[in-house]
Amino acid sequence: MPEKETIYILAIESSCDDTSVAVLKNNSVLSNVVANQQIHEEYGGVVPELASRAHQQNIVPVTNKALAKANIDKKQLSAIAFTRGPGLMGSLLVGTSFAKSMALGLDIPLIEVNHMQAHILAHFIDDEKMKAPTFPFLALTISGGHTQIVRVNDYFKMDILGQTLDDAVGEAFDKSAKILGLPYPGGPLIDKYAALGNPTKFEFPKPKVKELDFSFSGLKTSILYFIQKNTAENPDFIKENLEDICASIQYTIVNILMDKLKKAIKKTGIRKVAVGGGVSANSGIRKALLDAQDKLGWAVYIPKFEYCTDNAGMIGIVGYLKYKNADFVNHDISAKARYVI
Repeated sequence: MPEKETIYILAIESSCDDTSVAVLKNNSVLSNVVANQQIHEEYGGVVPELASRAHQQNIVPVTNKALAKANIDKKQLSAIAFTRGPGLMGSLLVGTSFAKSMALGLDIPLIEVNHMQAHILAHFIDDEKMKAPTFPFLALTISGGHTQIVRVNDYFKMDILGQTLDDAVGEAFDKSAKILGLPYPGGPLIDKYAALGNPTKFEFPKPKVKELDFSFSGLKTSILYFIQKNTAENPDFIKENLEDICASIQYTIVNILMDKLKKAIKKTGIRKVAVGGGVSANSGIRKALLDAQDKLGWAVYIPKFEYCTDNAGMIGIVGYLKYKNADFVNHDISAKARYVI
């Protein structure tokens, strides 16, 4: 392949409740449009059927907007990349079907992308505000549905060293917020109130899980019992202590993540850590990682906020890297709700 060939990738992300389409010129993002679904707020969580319907409504206008913002005609596109999984099956089907149809209509290659792999490879988007890690490095991928520590040996050679055995860290944040009566999504609100509270005011137990795996279901239950016990004694307990409770919850979760990362670094000898996924936007986690960089000598890589949450830019960078390897798929490809790296 000629070195100077210009590759235009249109990328589609529809794994959960955000419809996102991006256009990349080689490894640079020209546009990265995201349509959020507000409808789930009244239900306190994502409703799969409503999510898939909203994707159907959003995908065409979002695609048009991404092309217009990038100032690219669809006939200039080199390939279509899409999230194959993991995620909600109904949501994935919308993006997969649209990607297949568009690639077929334009007679260009189709590229399937693993959503979790994309969170890791988002670090390789060409952006002056981000620095890409060198191989090998450790990736901490933390989101509403996933918690993993991955050894990244190359773009497409990755080994999962540890992962959650039950709930993901994002779910732990959101469910804790729900227990406190905070609206969905509650994770960002815990982060907001935590900044104003005392992180050691209340102590919550850390789950004892072997090796590098995680568990958050026990922590969630202990928070529930703690709130039930104290509100029974004082109905205004949450209102009077909200900031300290949030700070203590966040402090516990951040410590769980950091303890596992320290073990992973000791086990592998790799001192480069790249974080990704929606929960990597959490200020407590970012501060803990940057403190480790200063005090422990880690090399820490944190993506821009727009590449932390679910977005098509990260799907596009994987599409670009796969395009260079001519790693294309046939149109009989199907979505996968469970899709391991």
